[in-house]
Amino acid sequence: MQGASPPVGLSRELIALRAARELEPGSVVNLGIGLPTLVAGFVEPTDQILFQAENGILGYAGISESAFDSDLINAGGQPVDLVAGASFFDTADSFAMIRGGHIDAAILGGLQVSAQGDLANWYVPARGGGSVGGAMDLAVGARKLIVAMAHVTREGEPRIVEVCDYPLTAERCVDVIISDLAVIDVTTSGLRLRETAPGVSIEQVVAWTAAALVVSEPVREMTL
Repeated sequence: MQGASPPVGLSRELIALRAARELEPGSVVNLGIGLPTLVAGFVEPTDQILFQAENGILGYAGISESAFDSDLINAGGQPVDLVAGASFFDTADSFAMIRGGHIDAAILGGLQVSAQGDLANWYVPARGGGSVGGAMDLAVGARKLIVAMAHVTREGEPRIVEVCDYPLTAERCVDVIISDLAVIDVTTSGLRLRETAPGVSIEQVVAWTAAALVVSEPVREMTL
């Protein structure tokens, strides 16, 4: 929307908190680099969620505040705290878990998501560089894919679009989008607006989304 500014929505931490609410107790979850890593800090121990990192850890908690230990890091190189019973394995075993459909949910960041649930999250042509890494394996291997991201770019361009302009990570893989403005489900009948961020109207979400949204009542306000 040229000349306009998007509404103020959730902080990165609140996006992560809302994303954590999508996870089922007892599930195995992989968190992508960046914003998704914050999710581990909002999960209750009683939920018994096991976080998996593709560099070879199963069973870690949030980002560690202890002294840095290069042997205890997630895929993004951040130090993590382990839970009782945590295990370590090589990358081949880690990706066998991912590609074999043993990851219940993955939470990845996003650059663009299309109306069909295509994901682009690794390369911006105007900037160059970038590497898809393990994102393509997680996008197609996880049983549920949640994308946590800002609703618009810093330049004010919508990230939720009819067709992705950026190179794809995977096609038709996204199940849920959680942005600073809304929770949107990717369904066979289109993108369904489920929730809006506190203080953000349905009309504002529609205005800042470059793909058609299915708006069926009631659309709830997020509970954080």
